[in-house]
Amino acid sequence: MDSRLRLEVAEGVATLALDRPAKRNAIDQAMWEAFPGAIETAVATPGVRVLLLTSSTPGIFCAGADIAEFAARVHDEGWWAANRRAIRSAQQALVTAPIPTIAVVDGDCVGGGCGLALACDLRIASPRSRFGITPARLGLVYPLHDTRLLVDLVGPAQAKRMLYTACLLPAAEAAAIGLVTQLADDPLANARALAAEMRAVSPDSQRWTKAIIARILAGVRDDDAESEAMFDAARDGPDFAEGVAAFLAKRPARFRS
Repeated sequence: MDSRLRLEVAEGVATLALDRPAKRNAIDQAMWEAFPGAIETAVATPGVRVLLLTSSTPGIFCAGADIAEFAARVHDEGWWAANRRAIRSAQQALVTAPIPTIAVVDGDCVGGGCGLALACDLRIASPRSRFGITPARLGLVYPLHDTRLLVDLVGPAQAKRMLYTACLLPAAEAAAIGLVTQLADDPLANARALAAEMRAVSPDSQRWTKAIIARILAGVRDDDAESEAMFDAARDGPDFAEGVAAFLAKRPARFRS
């Protein structure tokens, strides 16, 4: 794993921190390529129930992609194709992770960094954070997949405003339009408290719920054989048996980690 991505696991929570403060955590190609493996390692670690994506440095989340690298590769078509694949793979690793993912944002969250935050299930930010998607400042265009993640959260009109102007939204405004899930003076402490709540309930329910919401966002509008199979899998699983037993015995459920 790239040394500029730091993975730590404690109490059932994996924390993946960007660690390139001298460049305001700008993400270069090697970092993009390392993301899927880091996320896979986190998810595969026994007992991990939640993944936090954050920064090692207070006040800095991510300045986006490494623009200096863009300039050096401007005529390298093969590199640009590889870069697009790597960014999409990093985002997809978060989108498809079978556990809840939370972006913990303190500081500017821009461009590709904002794309990573969009790919998480939830976004918790400090009041000093700002959010922007700024390819219009460079004469580039945000990819369709990234744009869809934005539109799914804030709707087409707000997405157009952000993309057309390349503005940086204050955290309070980002929360008002649905880009930020929660504001907190200490977003990491807030995220850890939320992760503790998530660890207290069924991992099967979370996994299948995440899969169902993904299908809704992909355009599925009614139950079908696949969604019914998800329901059946949850009903036949050990978490349902434990949940019912705990309810009848009037005790807290003891779900497996």
